[in-house]
Amino acid sequence: MFRPRVIPVLLLKDQALVKSVRFKNCKYIGDPINAVRIFNELKADELVFLDIDASRKDRAISLDFVREVGEEAFMPFSVGGGVRTIEDIKAILAAGAEKVIVGTRAGLEPAFIREASERFGSSTIVVCMDVKKKLFYGDRTWVINGSRSTPYTPLEFARLMEENGAGELIVQSIDRDGTMNGYDVDLIKTVSTAVGIPVIALGGAGRKEHLTDAFRDGRANALAAGSMFVFQDKRRGVLINYPEKGELVF
Repeated sequence: MFRPRVIPVLLLKDQALVKSVRFKNCKYIGDPINAVRIFNELKADELVFLDIDASRKDRAISLDFVREVGEEAFMPFSVGGGVRTIEDIKAILAAGAEKVIVGTRAGLEPAFIREASERFGSSTIVVCMDVKKKLFYGDRTWVINGSRSTPYTPLEFARLMEENGAGELIVQSIDRDGTMNGYDVDLIKTVSTAVGIPVIALGGAGRKEHLTDAFRDGRANALAAGSMFVFQDKRRGVLINYPEKGELVF
């Protein structure tokens, strides 16, 4: 039976591990490299690191940090944050990441994804689409850490990214981020049934049943979460955790 990947998503701000709620009110969690060591012990399928300040500060994620993760991580990992050029992607891959996540540049210049996928292969290029409602317009994709909207609906953007060669899509609900109340399953299903590339659900997971919902009802290919894997419960006591394989029923 197919078992979806279960992926902790770790947010970076000033080289520290943080967690946000609806992309705001970041709480300090701890040292990201220590988190990698714990996820090694817990045998996580994969890790994602996103530098949430990089695009706003007009820089890419730290290559020194990527190298440090590469030296510690036992599992594949992907990184994103401020990726704007082919050289950024080349340097990140050389530093040890398996995949590179592009968000803002993809939203502002979709043709960049075609250039990147042709250069490095589709399997290396992941697009993160951040989604929230815009007054009078409904759901739209947003860039620069949710501060600027694009003209694309989630469906339009997902299809455009597939056409341009993206290997995977992370579909993230800004409105659900950090709430731990469950994924936007309708959003995930809308995208996953419209494209042929893998869709990774993100935004809102708080318990194991939410993972099952996104897989069964949302038809996600992989399940990602932040708060669920860094907090003990909704009281938000910090505890790096990851379910044992037998705990997940899909």
